[in-house]
Amino acid sequence: MPSQAHAEPRISVLHGDQVPAGMTVQEIGTQMVPPREVVLGYGPTREHLVVVELGKFERKKFKTSSLQDGQAKMQEEPAHLYPLPGKETLTLNRKTHLEPESYPIMLWWSPLTGETGRLGQCGADVCFFTINRTFLHHPMTKAFLFYGTDFNIDSLPLPRKAHHDWALFHEESPKNNYKLFHKPVITLFNYTATFSRHSHLPLTTQYLEGVEVLKSLRYLVPLRSKNDLRRRLAPLVYVQSDCDPPSDRDSYVRELMTYIEVDSYGECLRNKDLPQQLKNPASMDADDFYRIIAQYKFILAFENAVCDDYITEKFWRPLKLGVVPVYYGSPSIADWLPSNRSAILVSEFAHPRELASYIRQLDHDDRSYEAYIEWKLKGEVSNRRLLTALRERKWGVQDVHQDNYIDAFECMVCSKVWDNIRLQEKGFPPKTWKADVTHLSCPEPAAFAFSPLAPRWSSLREMWIPSFEQSKREAQALRWLVDRNTNFSAQEFWALVFKD
Repeated sequence: MPSQAHAEPRISVLHGDQVPAGMTVQEIGTQMVPPREVVLGYGPTREHLVVVELGKFERKKFKTSSLQDGQAKMQEEPAHLYPLPGKETLTLNRKTHLEPESYPIMLWWSPLTGETGRLGQCGADVCFFTINRTFLHHPMTKAFLFYGTDFNIDSLPLPRKAHHDWALFHEESPKNNYKLFHKPVITLFNYTATFSRHSHLPLTTQYLEGVEVLKSLRYLVPLRSKNDLRRRLAPLVYVQSDCDPPSDRDSYVRELMTYIEVDSYGECLRNKDLPQQLKNPASMDADDFYRIIAQYKFILAFENAVCDDYITEKFWRPLKLGVVPVYYGSPSIADWLPSNRSAILVSEFAHPRELASYIRQLDHDDRSYEAYIEWKLKGEVSNRRLLTALRERKWGVQDVHQDNYIDAFECMVCSKVWDNIRLQEKGFPPKTWKADVTHLSCPEPAAFAFSPLAPRWSSLREMWIPSFEQSKREAQALRWLVDRNTNFSAQEFWALVFKD
């Protein structure tokens, strides 16, 4: 099997949810338009915050140079960021290796894997996977695979032929490419792998290794010790270095800090420093970092965006460490709790002062606090939906004995393409697969009204709502151009986006 050699799933550099200290808005892909100046000859004036191409906010490490003959040159990165050994290639005869086009071709239009050509086996099916764009017009090219963060208008495989399936892999939040989160664009795709439970390959549990890590007591600090540590530690800890994202979490935390003590270690609202060796964001999964966080009773687990089923390590990490998450993010989080009483949901409190009052109550009442960790002490994960999702998912997390989710995505598309080939061989029409809005959908971002803008981050915080509104126009423009089914220029695209 080609993918069993992988040590763990591909870690997107976006997963860390980090923006380096000092990075300006321009450096993460946004642009303030000077007065009366237009973008590419079209567009708004300084009153608008324009994201010239939504979807480049956090693309800081995973980059590709210009494509030449379909070969992508990958920018050098530390090996630990991409812990994927080369996929095992099928052991086939020499003739087969020389004729990969004998098999359906899966063309990665976003050069995520960096593989110029590989025959991969998916059960009984074999497909040829490549990033080589010279296969664009090959008769055996059946599917185009896209990585959502790199899906943009610069080049698309047009004209799209009737037998060309489009498949989207996007595990990230909407801040990485807002236009994907609207019906005109998401319905361009036949197959999806997203954080939504409704996608063809749900990645909702992408940050959770398995049930055993939830039950593990490896990092659990006894409550008596946590009470002693309270002499020098706040009841709450906050660790974020991606400040003022669409969820507006920093505004909430800033207000909360006026009612209860919070130790904040990240770049956002920092009032406490980590040891020097742990200041690198890559250290957030280090054992020493875990042991620092495990000393706390509660952690503010706030996502960067509020979307159903978008659940990251911010939620799962404290559950693994025996810390009670105070969670803000996915409105559907109750469907994924290990037990009914395992997290405090911010959405259940009308104002931060009420949340602060409740946390102080638990902080002084051991019995009430222990009710939130009883499930872990007993090793009882009772949520059947969660257990079923972990048992039935076709990929693993940091498991050498399972495919990772990139492999599972590739094989899902390969197998569906083969299913249709077999149907046509028998004289039946191919089955049509199509994504719908439930596969990738998030509401418009909203700002909390009770906290004033922080001067340092005000422009970034103010950006998300107009960016979301612009993304609706981008989605409509892109859909019209793709449905026209001919190549188009960036000027044509932006002219449509900003058309009166």
